[in-house]
Amino acid sequence: MADLTSYALDGGIATITMDDGKVNALSVDLLGSISHAFDRAAADEAVVVLTGRASTFSAGFDLRAQDWQAMVGAGGRLAEKLLSHPHPVVAACNGNAIAMGAFLLLSADLRIGVAGEHKLGLNEVAIGMTLPWFGIELARHRLARPWFDRCTITGALLDPEQAREAGFLDTLVAPEELAAAAQSAAHDLLRVDRKAHAATKLRVRERVLAGVRAGAERIERGDQEW
Repeated sequence: MADLTSYALDGGIATITMDDGKVNALSVDLLGSISHAFDRAAADEAVVVLTGRASTFSAGFDLRAQDWQAMVGAGGRLAEKLLSHPHPVVAACNGNAIAMGAFLLLSADLRIGVAGEHKLGLNEVAIGMTLPWFGIELARHRLARPWFDRCTITGALLDPEQAREAGFLDTLVAPEELAAAAQSAAHDLLRVDRKAHAATKLRVRERVLAGVRAGAERIERGDQEW
């Protein structure tokens, strides 16, 4: 699992890079590796930068997986972990961010994307899947209306500028500027009072966290409707 992510700690900033060698399909193993890296960052009291390999953030859940219940449940729990992480989380979205990959963006505190031809969004219904309840709660919490309705029920994939407008991203930079922009944002967040940050995050996200937890519990119980 450790080989699926890298962890680099420098000056109080932990950079977690997802890298499955392909499109960062979020298998149980990759989700577990990311979760472990966030636990490590919490222990290090580090601001986190989460990014992907080459020009790929994540193409979403691994469609080849055999145990979907375990995988989707792990996705819900990882979203919960990011939403409630005690230190600031910056997502440096360097390419496509689809389905669970987009849910990771919706769970981060600050999202920086890059201009280009890649796509972002929630394509579940377009490929015959019903959005999990935890994903709907994330989208409701973070996406602007009417983008929330459109993105969830049509499966539309957006270009980076549309994704920024919708609420998947906060800002866009040129691809060659992403790493520096993410590190600069993380460095600025080092000055945030961590106790106040953690406590306020839990207050602001109380409802969405409750919804995400409930959605993950549905999956873990094996409810017919996830």
